[in-house]
Amino acid sequence: MTGVLEVAGRRIEVSRGDKAMYPAEGITKADVVEHYRAVAEVMVPHLRGKPLTLRRYPDGIDAGGFFQKEASRHFPDWVPVAEVPQRGKQDSVHHVVVDDPAVLLYLANQACLEFHIGLSRVDDLERPRLVVVDLDPPEGTGTPEVRRAVRTIARRFRDAGLDPHVQTTGGKGFHVVAPLRARRDFEQVRAAVRELVEAAAEAEPDRLTTEQRKDKRGDRIFLDINRNAYGQTMIAPYSLRARPGAPAATPIDPGELSRVEPRSYGLANLARRLARKADPWAGIDEARGSDFGAR
Repeated sequence: MTGVLEVAGRRIEVSRGDKAMYPAEGITKADVVEHYRAVAEVMVPHLRGKPLTLRRYPDGIDAGGFFQKEASRHFPDWVPVAEVPQRGKQDSVHHVVVDDPAVLLYLANQACLEFHIGLSRVDDLERPRLVVVDLDPPEGTGTPEVRRAVRTIARRFRDAGLDPHVQTTGGKGFHVVAPLRARRDFEQVRAAVRELVEAAAEAEPDRLTTEQRKDKRGDRIFLDINRNAYGQTMIAPYSLRARPGAPAATPIDPGELSRVEPRSYGLANLARRLARKADPWAGIDEARGSDFGAR
């Protein structure tokens, strides 16, 4: 199965569209490309200007995939690439930057299922535009307990002068994210968010933890701040996940939290959701943001 898409003035030929990407569900590469075509209008603004890490699955999720930071040499010259210096090394990584829907769909046709974005922009790599806490519950934790933890972190964000935004991860938990003014560097922001989550864990030590070692977390929800560092990434809004059922990371309104699961949305229903509901994170990258991290 093949097809040709005309997108943003580019011609993209979908190759091997009948290739099974999610074999158990019968979801093909053509279905994946169609998902990204359907969400491109709301997804691309969240990708624009940020270094991208790809997670590609040439033979579907059952065959395993790989993370890719360095842009492939065969990518066409109209795919933007940004040079990102590596800390402690002499060389740089050349990351793809998705600035329009054509690039997004080209990458989907390259069997990219997951899109992971940096927290800073390529024109100011040292200062993040977003801060994120990833709430990672252990297996068996009920969703009501995870929702309670999300509300706790969102409240602490607000108390710190941040504007919390929540998204499902398509995995086990949720992200709480807030826009920044990009006046502080990663070290300052990371120190501030570490203080925030440690205070939350100290207030509820039986429910929350900042313990890095899994074998010491017990049945507590891990408040993960590791993404708040130079060169690290978070899953992009509306990106699929390489998990059974083809779930997707999905921004939600605060009022939706009480009824949404971490895998409530995905390839099967996300386009339908967006047809009736605006992006809850629209404009987050243009928001005034906070000076969080100031010393």
